[in-house]
Amino acid sequence: MVKIWSPKATRGETGPFLVRNHYTILALAFVLAGLVGFGPAPESLAQPAQRVLGIFTLCAILWVTGIIPLQITSILAIILLPMLKIMPSSEAFALFGNSAVFFILGAFILSAALIDCGLSTRMTCLALKRFSSSPKALRNAILFLSAFMSFWMSEHAVAAMFFPIVMGLVTAFGLKPKESKFGQSFFFALAWGCVIGGIATYLGGARNPLAAGILFSETGIQVSFIGLLQASFPLVVIMLGLAWLVLQIGFPEEPVDLARAREQLELEQEKIGPLSSREIKIGTVSLLTILAWIFLFTFFSLASIALFSVAVLFMFRLVGWQEIETNVNWGIILMYGGAIALGSALHSSGASAWVIAQTLGDLALTPLQLIILLGALSMALTEFISNAAVVSVMMPIGLALARSHGIAPEAIMLAIALPSGLSYMMPMGTPATAIAYSSGFMTSKDFIKHGLLMICLSLSAFSLVAWLYWPVIGLR
Repeated sequence: MVKIWSPKATRGETGPFLVRNHYTILALAFVLAGLVGFGPAPESLAQPAQRVLGIFTLCAILWVTGIIPLQITSILAIILLPMLKIMPSSEAFALFGNSAVFFILGAFILSAALIDCGLSTRMTCLALKRFSSSPKALRNAILFLSAFMSFWMSEHAVAAMFFPIVMGLVTAFGLKPKESKFGQSFFFALAWGCVIGGIATYLGGARNPLAAGILFSETGIQVSFIGLLQASFPLVVIMLGLAWLVLQIGFPEEPVDLARAREQLELEQEKIGPLSSREIKIGTVSLLTILAWIFLFTFFSLASIALFSVAVLFMFRLVGWQEIETNVNWGIILMYGGAIALGSALHSSGASAWVIAQTLGDLALTPLQLIILLGALSMALTEFISNAAVVSVMMPIGLALARSHGIAPEAIMLAIALPSGLSYMMPMGTPATAIAYSSGFMTSKDFIKHGLLMICLSLSAFSLVAWLYWPVIGLR
């Protein structure tokens, strides 16, 4: 069974340069943070705000470089806040109990159960068989089905689940790694489908729940499950259409053995065996959970519904603790608790407002221009660092901008959370692209060339949706 949490989101990505210079970078991070937090400061910057900026500088450097695990950086933030008298210990540690943390935990346990019982793989094989009339139809099915499944499961889990099936198909087609552009397109379809579909709801990845948690802790505003889907769905539809167009034009069909591909799908389905009562029961619990998130949001929090469903799985002995314990990375509690605590301190101390006044105070940006700017920055940063780190760094600053420019905080949350999930260009940008890259069918150059095009298309689509659609639903 695959782990349903991004390795990058908890361990970081450290290249040879960072490994060789680990202690140098660590020392520089603390020195720079010390200068920011304790050095000479303008009179307009209060001492608590200066101390928070020092902690923020340290965490930002450690998050970006990934020289220590991201959850350990978050622990540092939690520890330093009370040590520097910025926030009482009880208040700092209480932020570990933020509902976003437990929603992520519950959603990932549900995903683990779906994969462990084999239901998600069965649904994938059945759907692909229905669209096996031509090689292009199969490729389109991979794109759209992986996107749809990433609405309801972690995009990383979807990519890992699809990968052996897609690899089996292209092998059955007789397509050669590094030689076949058509073979490449199947893995691009998988990566792009997961990435695009993963931004639609709170279930595709942890960045949306994290952004929502920071939004709620700072403003008391909560974005519902259906509210997020309503705002993101047009962007997802447009991007899927553009991804389909890029695949159609840029990757022409090659002669392949379609009959062997159908045989491969039959083989995958035989491995799963007949439909079991366990699959039916876990599928029913998952479906009822999604319906509860949509229709019972005003009565119960998303986290409460998720954790109740997890309890039901265990009460009816549909999953075992060992399976869950092994396949869910518990570092998410540390990572997001720390990020939310730091965001709260940046807001309450006035540090984020001071940074905005000094950097963007004189820029006459319209609300739309500001939203597009935040989206572009988030999209650029997420190619090189964890999207969780992007959200942690950008959200406090973005919310300060919302207050100073009279923009709905929900719009700022979406302008950061949605683009931060759209990583196409670098294989290390997200596990979905890393998994596709591991196929051996494409090089880094292929990823950069096609990913750059997808980034430009995504930013254009995001700008269009923010300009024409979001004001219609009250996001302005």
